[in-house]
Amino acid sequence: MSTDALQTADAVRVAIIDDQALVRTGFRLVLDAEPGIEVVGEAGDGLAALRLVRETPVDVVLMDVRMPGMDGIAATAELSARHPEIRIIVLTTFDLDEYAFAAIRSGASGFLLKDVRPQELVAAIRTVATGEAALSPRVTRRMLELFAAELPAAGDPAGPTGGAPRTVRRAQTERFDALTAREREILLAIAEGLNNAELAERFFLSESTVKTHVGRVLQKLGARDRVQLVILAYEQGLLG
Repeated sequence: MSTDALQTADAVRVAIIDDQALVRTGFRLVLDAEPGIEVVGEAGDGLAALRLVRETPVDVVLMDVRMPGMDGIAATAELSARHPEIRIIVLTTFDLDEYAFAAIRSGASGFLLKDVRPQELVAAIRTVATGEAALSPRVTRRMLELFAAELPAAGDPAGPTGGAPRTVRRAQTERFDALTAREREILLAIAEGLNNAELAERFFLSESTVKTHVGRVLQKLGARDRVQLVILAYEQGLLG
């Protein structure tokens, strides 16, 4: 097999979903110049995105949230349910866009402004492709603020888990109880937006040990990535 073929086989496969052709072209030009990243398709709305993913293997989707027809929120929810292995990065023109946060809660693993610098776009794609989340601490804090406005306080009978069946609430609590003290510390630090290098520095651990801890937290809580960890921790009342 040629070197080019090997690079293609190992490349992160990206789909660009945006109703503006100029935006799609701009992102494609940036990504086509990057080794290890391959743009495998484009679509102009959510329904077309679902068709694209059915027909083409995709690792990471760049998803606009404001599109005609099926918007990015609905498309993200559908993709997350049907293809949990695919990572989705939300694209928006507006900083701290509530529509984007709704898409994140629907299963997206990252949040980017459309005027993101090329190197940040590439870094975010590589980050979510490895199972981590592309969220800055500021975005994480704002996401929790929005959830706090939508959800009753923890402990309220109608609160985040209060409305769920008792067996579901008990199962959720048992999963959190299964965390060790260190794993709980790691979870709370992830909720602050810390990446693996920052976790290693805070807790005086090697990055490989941090990865092991993060992997165990994900497994014990049944979460697909760090974004879900933040949401689960909030809904369990661990975050103020």
